[in-house]
Amino acid sequence: MGPVEKSDSGLRRAVMIVGALNLAYFGIEFTVATAIGSVSLFADSVDFLEDASVNLLILFALGWSARKRARVGMLLAGILLVPAAATLWTAWHKFAAPMTPEPFALSLTGLGALVINLSCAFLLARYRHHSGSLTRAAFLSARNDALANVAIVAAGLVTAFVWSSVWPDLVVGLCIALMNADAAREVWTAAREEHRATA
Repeated sequence: MGPVEKSDSGLRRAVMIVGALNLAYFGIEFTVATAIGSVSLFADSVDFLEDASVNLLILFALGWSARKRARVGMLLAGILLVPAAATLWTAWHKFAAPMTPEPFALSLTGLGALVINLSCAFLLARYRHHSGSLTRAAFLSARNDALANVAIVAAGLVTAFVWSSVWPDLVVGLCIALMNADAAREVWTAAREEHRATA
């Protein structure tokens, strides 16, 4: 087996593990988000589901031509916008019925998500330039999610010890939406350049 085949095999194994981890933690985080009424956890849980979908698409697209992979990259950019839209919808409803989430459940669930996303980012880091925009999308998602999880933990601590309000959770949720939108822009730009190069 040559170096390219080994790299493809390693990437396939990495995205399978990352996809499974994301799908499993989506269920946990969505359940907690619903139970405590957290916008930031809801945003992050939808993002876990989106990441699982991204990695599944990457798994199928690895054997395709560069042109087809670039088209999938543009599709992934659109998928990255789904969590942002879902978060804005949830935040709108939160404004109508503000409820402070339970801070310790918020921080603990965010900490668990951080462990998962750091593990995923570590697995994908060595492949982030492999297969262009596809693996870039997966790596950016994991990296951004880890940053978002730190903010979720902080929001829980602020709510518990500084300011018992809906706002820390709401602000973090909206920031997560902005990060997802920016990642979508980066992936779209990379995929469009790849598509032009193969035209």
